[in-house]
Amino acid sequence: MKYSILCDSYEVLESIPSKLSKADILAKLFSETHSNELPKIVLLAQGMVFPKFSGNEPGVAIQIMMKAISKTTGFTQQEVENKFKKTGDLGLTVEQFIKNRKQSTLSKKMLTIDNIFNNIQQLSFMSGHGSQDRKLNLIAELLVSASPKEAKYIVRTILEELRVGVGEGIIRDAIVKAFLVSENTTKEEKNEITKIVENAWCIFSDFGQVAKIAKEDGIQGLKRVKIQIGNPVQVMLGEKAESIKEVFDKFEKLTVEFKYDGMRAQIHKKNKDIWIFTRRLENVTKQFPDLVELCKRSLMVDECIIEGEVLGIDPKTKLPLTFQKLSQRIHRKYYIEQISEKIPIQMNVFDVLYVDGKMILDKEFKERRNILKGIIKEIPDKFKIASQIITNDIKEAEIFYKKSLKEGQEGVFLKVPSSKYVFGRRVDGWYKIKPNVETLDLVIIGATWGTGKRVGVIGSYILGCRDEETGDFLECGMLGSGVKEKENEKEHTTLKDLTKLLKPYIVSDRGVEIKIKPKIIISVDYQEIQKSSNYKSGFALRFPRFVSLRNDKGLNDVDTLDRINKLYRVQKK
Repeated sequence: MKYSILCDSYEVLESIPSKLSKADILAKLFSETHSNELPKIVLLAQGMVFPKFSGNEPGVAIQIMMKAISKTTGFTQQEVENKFKKTGDLGLTVEQFIKNRKQSTLSKKMLTIDNIFNNIQQLSFMSGHGSQDRKLNLIAELLVSASPKEAKYIVRTILEELRVGVGEGIIRDAIVKAFLVSENTTKEEKNEITKIVENAWCIFSDFGQVAKIAKEDGIQGLKRVKIQIGNPVQVMLGEKAESIKEVFDKFEKLTVEFKYDGMRAQIHKKNKDIWIFTRRLENVTKQFPDLVELCKRSLMVDECIIEGEVLGIDPKTKLPLTFQKLSQRIHRKYYIEQISEKIPIQMNVFDVLYVDGKMILDKEFKERRNILKGIIKEIPDKFKIASQIITNDIKEAEIFYKKSLKEGQEGVFLKVPSSKYVFGRRVDGWYKIKPNVETLDLVIIGATWGTGKRVGVIGSYILGCRDEETGDFLECGMLGSGVKEKENEKEHTTLKDLTKLLKPYIVSDRGVEIKIKPKIIISVDYQEIQKSSNYKSGFALRFPRFVSLRNDKGLNDVDTLDRINKLYRVQKK
């Protein structure tokens, strides 16, 4: 397929706000795409060339992109930078410069989906000496052959800022419309089909593969989808409950389980091979060689997928470390053995999804727990099954909750013994009880430079929540407190730390105002949620305060507009 065809769809998608219309446009595009190209088209429609769980990304800095635009168009790098400051979008910048290109393009050739997709993927694997120059040359090679419109979307895709308002919900609906329903399909039937598509996505975590199966094998093909070892699945999430009593009022008997303050880990085993994925489906196997060895010693089956919480342990006191301390290991690429000795770990396993070729998601939680006991050989203080009790006594549950807090954990999970494993949803089955106030996980999408004592660092931060349908991040408040000005404890995040993290993602810088690419996620608490016309979300957090960095979470974990709306309604009651 010509890349220009996809760009025409991008242009229409960008111009219309309606989610239903966006799904219709994509459904038409998907239905007209050959099944071999379909996975690529579906990813590109989301502004990606890799599924999110792959951990791969183009890794092109804004400065490199500006150099590539300069090299391709003949305009100076300063001219590119000046135009970028006006547009705030390098896609629009390159589009305008390509229209007025100063140099001829003798080597121009037609761009195809395969050409664009494969070349952008190559960027991810360029590393080492001279890699920046190689990236620059490859980008320039694409832009030389591009029309103004094509150049705009090439640049945006490489920078992972497509801006056409297409999120996972719209992609899901487009797949349903393209391949699985007709004019005669009832509303009830469509809802059931949508659930089947969602379930397949939760297993693959890649709508590209889901679309290909839907096109080739229809509903029956999606129903046959099975978990694949080495391919992470969307994890089940717990609802926040206000009190233990609130949950016991609903159920006669509950499992009360420690809620550990660590990294949620999804572990896959196939013979001698081990994969470790975080909650955001990031592969961290290389960062945890000690956990890999523990898995080999403890897992007594050839194939399985288990879930648990990895704790950092203080080598001296043997007490749990905070997640902030453990997070030093999650993104470590070098000196892994040294950091493993400095921050040893303990694995606490709480669920099993798959054993020796069989998915066991439909089995009750109490039965999955028994299966877990049968496949794990515990290693004292290193690899064990999560602490829990089963009770119908609220007082007993409260004593166990206090025990969890005393041992340095976050609180407890109340789990319904008969509950099934439900991918990626907050459902009536797991409830978390924590002593702290309700927090939100939000992404920083803008900021302002500090003044006075804060000069030279970013002083306040614009927070964004997620629109599930479009994938856009909508402003919902500005935060200026909770981040330490000076380091007094190694675990505290300072203004200098946060500024260093955010600088690579600055998209535009006008005076004191900064626009930031959504990347850095933080937990915040607040006094109140208010209605507001000042922010795109329609809501504003009153007195938000920084609690912690959440580098264990991805953009899909950012709290949604729907959740903020629900919290607002609860607050009014």
